[in-house]
Order: sequence, then C-alpha cells, then structure tokens
Amino acid sequence: MKFSRVLLALVLVMAGSGLAASPAAAATEHKVPKHKVTYDKYSLMLDGRRILVQAAEFHYFRLPSPDLWRDILEKEKAAGFNAISLYFDWAFHSPKPGVYDFTGVRDVDRLLRMADEVGLWTIVRPGPYINAETSGGGFPAWLKTVPGRARSSAPGYTAAYREWLAQINPIIAEHQVTRGGSVLLYNVENEYAVNTDAAYMQDLQDLARAAGIDVPITTNLCCDAADWSSTWASGLGAVQIPGVDDYPQSFDCTNAGKVWGPWGTGITERVREDSPVYAAEYQGGAIDLNNAGYDKCRELTGVDYTRYFPKSNLILSGATALSYYMGYGGTNWGWLAQPNDVYTSYDYGAAITEARQLTDKYQEYKRQGYFLRAAAGSLTKTDVTTAPTAEGLNTAARINPDDQTQFVLVRNEGVDQVSSTLNWGGHALPVTLPGHDAKVLVGGYRMGGQHLVTGTSEIMTHETVAGRDIALLYGRDGTAGTTILRYPARPRVTVLDGKVRTSYDPATGDLRLDYTHQGLARVLVSGGGPRPLLLLLGTDATAAQFWRADTAAGPVLVRGTDLLRSATVSRGVAALRADTAAAGPVEVFADARAISVNGSPVATARRTASGSLLGSLPGPRAVHLPALSGWRQHAEAPEAAPGFDDSRWTVAGKDTSLSLFQPVTLPVLFSDEYGFHTGSVWYRGRFTASGGETAVSLNAITGKRGNYLVWLNGQYLGSAAGGVELDSEEPRNPNPGPGRFTVPAGLLEAGKPAVLSVLVQNMGHNDDWTADDNRFRQPRGLVGGLVEGATAPITWRIQGTGRIDPARGGMNNGGLYGERAGWSLPGFDDRAWARAAATVPAGVTWLRTGFRLDLPKGQDTSVALRFDGPPPAGHRVIFYLNGWQLGQYGADIGPQTDFVLPAGLLREDGRNALAMAVIATGPATVSTPRLVVVGSQRGGVPVRTVPAPERL
Repeated sequence: MKFSRVLLALVLVMAGSGLAASPAAAATEHKVPKHKVTYDKYSLMLDGRRILVQAAEFHYFRLPSPDLWRDILEKEKAAGFNAISLYFDWAFHSPKPGVYDFTGVRDVDRLLRMADEVGLWTIVRPGPYINAETSGGGFPAWLKTVPGRARSSAPGYTAAYREWLAQINPIIAEHQVTRGGSVLLYNVENEYAVNTDAAYMQDLQDLARAAGIDVPITTNLCCDAADWSSTWASGLGAVQIPGVDDYPQSFDCTNAGKVWGPWGTGITERVREDSPVYAAEYQGGAIDLNNAGYDKCRELTGVDYTRYFPKSNLILSGATALSYYMGYGGTNWGWLAQPNDVYTSYDYGAAITEARQLTDKYQEYKRQGYFLRAAAGSLTKTDVTTAPTAEGLNTAARINPDDQTQFVLVRNEGVDQVSSTLNWGGHALPVTLPGHDAKVLVGGYRMGGQHLVTGTSEIMTHETVAGRDIALLYGRDGTAGTTILRYPARPRVTVLDGKVRTSYDPATGDLRLDYTHQGLARVLVSGGGPRPLLLLLGTDATAAQFWRADTAAGPVLVRGTDLLRSATVSRGVAALRADTAAAGPVEVFADARAISVNGSPVATARRTASGSLLGSLPGPRAVHLPALSGWRQHAEAPEAAPGFDDSRWTVAGKDTSLSLFQPVTLPVLFSDEYGFHTGSVWYRGRFTASGGETAVSLNAITGKRGNYLVWLNGQYLGSAAGGVELDSEEPRNPNPGPGRFTVPAGLLEAGKPAVLSVLVQNMGHNDDWTADDNRFRQPRGLVGGLVEGATAPITWRIQGTGRIDPARGGMNNGGLYGERAGWSLPGFDDRAWARAAATVPAGVTWLRTGFRLDLPKGQDTSVALRFDGPPPAGHRVIFYLNGWQLGQYGADIGPQTDFVLPAGLLREDGRNALAMAVIATGPATVSTPRLVVVGSQRGGVPVRTVPAPERL
C-alpha cells in the first residue's frame, strides 16, 4: 500500500512535469557508515549517546544567494547551535502544477550537504503546509484551483501534496544522519490542531517512511498542547515526538520594553511520556504586525527576554530539544510574503539581522549555547529535585540521576533588583539579580578534570586544552560571584589578573573563590587535581568576546575576533577562519606555538602568563560606495491606452470558481483562475458605450497593502485600496475592496467602443493556518466590475506574469509591462530613455540607473539601499537589483527604508543595474535612494555571482 502511494505520486510528477526524472534518480549515495537515532523520555540518542539538540530556524528561500547560506550556517554554529531547522516552501519550488525546480537558489540538496559540511544537524520541515508568513503559507497559489479542502484527505489535495512530497522526500532521505548526512528529525505539517484530518496526518508519515525516511518524525503544536483538540500524541496520525511552539512575548513590537510574558510563561509542556520534551519553535524574535520596525521587535525579544525565558524553559520543562524561531530571518524578496502579516523585510528581530550582522542577543544565545554544549552529558538526563532557597527569588532544580549533577534555576520574577543569599549544599552564597533576570547554576559537576561543588557564576564553557582545563564563568557586571571547587589536596592558587579572594578548607577539600564580576579575572589552580585549571572569571560582555571551535588536535578558545568560523591546529600553528570588524588584539588558547588568521600569519603573537598566544589583527579596509546618479525614466502602462493590442491576453470568461467567495459580477475575474498568481495583474474590459454611463464600480481583493488604479478610454479615473483578508464567518462579503469612479462628461460617445483598464496590485496570498478554505481560497484581483448606466456587457481580458524567469523563479515578477518587457533586467538597453524628472504622473513610471562596485577583497561588506525620510504616501516603489526584485517601499507597504542587497545578487566587483517601478495614485515627487554600508568585516565567505538571465 505504501509503495503504491509513492508510485502514484511519481507517476503524477512524471506525467505533469516538463522536467527530467525525480531528484531521487540524481541523488548521490553516501559512502560513510550509517548511524542510528533513538530516543526516550529524556532525550534523543545518536548511536546510543545522548544528545542535546539546539537549533536555530533558517529559511534558505529568504536568502537567494546560496554562498551566503554558508555564512549563516557558520554563524549559527559559532554561537553554539548544533542544528538548523529548515522549512521547505512548496510554492517556492513549484510555479505551476507538475513543474518543480531544485536548481540555483532552490538547490536544497546543496543546502543539506552544506549543513553537514559545517557540522550542523538539520530538522527538516517540508510541510506540505509551513505558514512561516510566506505567501499561501507555503502552498502554491495554483493549489487554490485544485478541488478539495487543503490540509485534508480530499482527493484533489491528496494528489497535489503527494506530488510535492514525491519530489522533496527523496532529497531529504539521502541526507539523513542514518546515511551519513545531516537530517536528524523530520517534521510533518505545521501547527495542525484545528479542522484536522487524522488520515491525512498518517498519510504524510506513511509517504515519508516509504520514501526512506527513518529518523524520528515530529510535528509542532502551537502554543500549549492543552489548548488544542489534537496533540498527535496517540491514535491515527500520531507522531513519534510531538513538539510545542511557545511565543510568550507576543508580537506587539510597539510595546517593546513595556510587556513581559503577555502570552504565558513560555514553559514547553511535555506532550507524551515516552518522548523527550521538544520546544519545536521557541520565540527568538517577532513579526512586525503594527509597523513598529524590526529594531523594536528585537527590543521586545532582546537580551533580557533571552536571558530569562529560555533558561526558565530549560530547567522547568527539562527540554532537551530546542529550536529558536528565528535564528536568521532574511528577506521577503519577490512576492514571497504573506501580505497580512509582513512586508519586504523578514528580519524578525532575530539574533542575526537581515543584513547578516551579529547582535547583543546573538551573544546571549552564544553564552547559553556554549553552556548547553559543555553540560550536555549531564543535562540530557535530568529529573526534578528539591531546589536550594534564596529569599526574594524563585528557584527550581533538576538533577541527573546517574552522575548527581544539579542544575539550579534562580529567577527574579519582579522588576526591581534583589540581593539575597542562596543556601545550597551547606554554603551561603551571595547572589544578586536584576529584575526579570535568571541564572542557571551548576553543582556537583565534573568540569573537565575538576569537581565544581557549587557557585553563583554561570558556566559559559570549559575545555581541555594542551593538558589543562580552561573554564570560563561569568556574571552581570558589578555583581558578586563565588565558585567552590573540591580537591583531595591543597592546590596552588595563583591570581594572574583581577581581584579574587581564595580560601581552602582541608576538612572538606573545598577551595572557595570570591570576587566581583568585573573585567576578566584569571586564576591558575594546580597541584590539587589530575591537571591544572585556568579559571577565567568575566562579565557578560567579556564572556561574549570568547569563541570556541573543535579541531582534530583538540578544542581551541579564541578571544578578540568578531566571529570564529572554524579552526585547525597543525604543526604547531593554530589556523583560524575569523572575522574582524576593527583592528585589535586576538588571544588564542590552543596547543600551538603560532597563529594564522584567514591564511595570514599573526607575526606579533607572543606567549602570555595565562599560557595563551596574544597578537593583533587588522580591521576591515575602508569601503567607498558610488552615488546613484544618471537616472533615466520611461512611462509605462501602454495597457491604459484604448488602442493597445490585448489580443494575446487571456479571455476572462469563467462563470464558476472553487472559492467560497461569490463574484460580485460575472464573469469570474479572480486572477488565480487564469494562472496569474503573483504581483501586478492587468484587466481590460471592452464594451459599447451608451452615452449614459455615470460611474465605474469595481471591487478587488489584494491582501493587505494592495491597491488598484483605473483608466477609462485612456483617462485616469483614480485608485482604491484593495480588500484584505475576509472574516472566515463572512466569506461572501459582497463589498471587500470597493471603488467607485465618476465617468467624466463627454468621455464616452454612444455607440462607440470603450475600454476600461485596471491595474491591480496583488500582494500575495492568505495563509491557511486554521485549515479553512474560506481563508486560503480567498481570491486575488478583481472580484466585480460594472459600468453604471451602461447597457452593453463588458468582455474582459487579463494579463499577469509573463515568462517565468528560469533562475529567479515564478515569485520574482508580476505582470507590469516593464516586467514583461524586461525593463527590470540588467541587460536591458535604456539609453533611449529620457533623463529622470523630479516628479512622475499617476500610473506607472520606470527609473533605471547603473553603478560599479569594487569592494575590498577578503572582506564581507553588507550593502543596503536606503530611502531617506519616512515612506511616502501616494506612491509605492518596487525595485530590482540586477533583475532580482528585492523590495517594495511606500507608506502603504510598511515602515521599511533600508533594503538589504545580498552579495551574489549584488556584484561586488563589477557593474550593477538598478531598476525601480514607481506606481503612483497621483502626481508624485520621487526621492531616489542611495547605497549605504550596514556592516563590514575582514573575513567572510567567498561569494560568487548568482547566475541569472541578463535580458529576455
């Protein structure tokens, strides 16, 4: 039965696709030994070894420069993450039924291979539904014309999703850890908890297993399992490891700094007793629902939030599989966005910005990530135990039943700082916590070769380097810290730097160190244990200066670079791949005699009293960006002229639709019904005038931020806002996006032909979060059109996106004339265009210019296009860099004024073309943008130009 299902799906693909064979035929067989993934109630296990999974969400489809995928993966690895969570967007790969593209910026085989090369596991999430604030929630728009409710066992939908899974599952299967690859977990569906269909859930898993998926299957519920009718923990459709999504800080970025946990405590619930607690999506940022700007979203979910909520979740729930949404957000380029929630930027307030820059929140994830890696051997099997007390503070604890390591959560739930005493294991330890802060403290712990009894400093990491242990502990600047270690004999203690008080109790063997977290203190302890200990005692800020990497010769610790991508140690040289944002010192703890960085020796390196190597590194070279000048301009919209030849356009003649929305007038004018799914759509309606026409009455649904412009016999009549998402309880609302336009006296002559031209700006498709066809099948484009006073019928033709770009894909372009004619492409010859004017008329006007870059080599320079001043009302700008649609700007769109130009699309050493389509509802003054540097570091990854057509 399983085989027949897969066979059916493959037959559908081969019958309906113009492409070659299934990706399975081209998959490369892995030659390395297989591994086995198992689990129990505590954790996942790889070949019997317990593992703690720490993942960050990354959407490859929001970064259309595959070489930069490696940059993000390396940055997540450098922060201590050992896994990456990946949605696969069905719509991104399938512009029409039976057509699939896994090449270029859609090469997910390359992505999974790259994750393995970087050293990250992957959690794969192929849907079929993903949400992710993508257009249609990842469903291709053509699915709206397929019979049968989506996210159900309806035959039409079943055939469609089996086609998709027959394409993506074989690729995933070849990259499983069981075959030597990176895929550790396979997630089916997404937050599927209402209007559910258990047979559908079961079929998704059966198809995966039949395709060779043998890693554990998961799903993600949102946001408290107790609130949903189905947890997928038992019965038909049950998965092996149910996961839970938690977003305790909400998405109200306008109130950043004023709210604290409005959506709950953020403690991930255990869904099933025989599987580990899995935080499938733990809030790592927020979408900008109210146009506050993503800096406010990063503040809403900033360092304080990240210090408090994830730590609380770790200890109070015992979660050993955690994934943060988002690690890196990226860009809704083209028509990728679901319009009711997001605009061009999908920065998400994440720890890594849309421009790939590291933030303070990234450093907090790194502090916690390094700790989770170091303590994973004990953290992956814990039970609740009695916690030590601290008056005025909240405490909780877990203990490993095998090695007796204790993990104690100390939280300040209030807003004011609290100083108290933690009574733990017979020790009275001073502890101070600011409001809304939390610490995870460790006791009874084997810290390498050392026995940590207890303490009030948090562990960032501990490593064994060149025959000695190095431990990095930290706390808030200016607060007291205590560390107690146990030795069978009195050790020698040397304070190398800073102020640290020490005492030794021969009765217990306890060495106590008391200090204030300030700067970086260094203490060498030797002679009392199996090997020496270098204890580094710092603040949050000094701890963040450290990076770690594994090498075949042992771990390496580095202080002073702005990123450590990887390291090797060979023949006495510690060779680092690292980024530096400014000139400064670099300190390396390694079994080495010399340092090189990015292939260049560090000639100034010298040995320190701490046993490290200390040298200095240069910063990035200066970047000079050209001014954007020499703009040329050309009016568009020949479609508005009465004599325009639309004979090749599609006749809009349908009288039925699968949408529950009833057309206001017939014929059906919904753009998806005619195969036009993205961006701008033109309509031309012809009728014979009676001379008594008084007004044009139209209705359109565009999604939030959309509008439409109207011409009659070539004369511009005005514009109106399109309708947005309809209430699911009122799918037949007859007036979603009304516009009534007066017909000027004398414009139409009785008995003469008349032409009504309408340009509709569709902004993307509704998601299907509640598995509700009222929502998902809501149409786009005109839903009604009539001319008041006319007696003759209107015959309609429609035109949208033309040829699908073979590299940029089906979501890059809409149906503007300039897009169809190649005006957005870098190879278009605009020399006959006029010099740009300061103002543009109502309608569509194109602007183009070019610029040459010569950015410094061996340097990662992130460049953005900046529009000065607030986004304008009355017009919107859609811009294209070398043919890639990378942004939409305007007051109706959102607050965004900076638009990232990713390397690979931006030619860093050569000529670039910039085109802008200005769509104005009236005469408008257009401010041209400028180029700005939004980050520059010496280092980075090599980036090649993404191949794409230069001209039509």
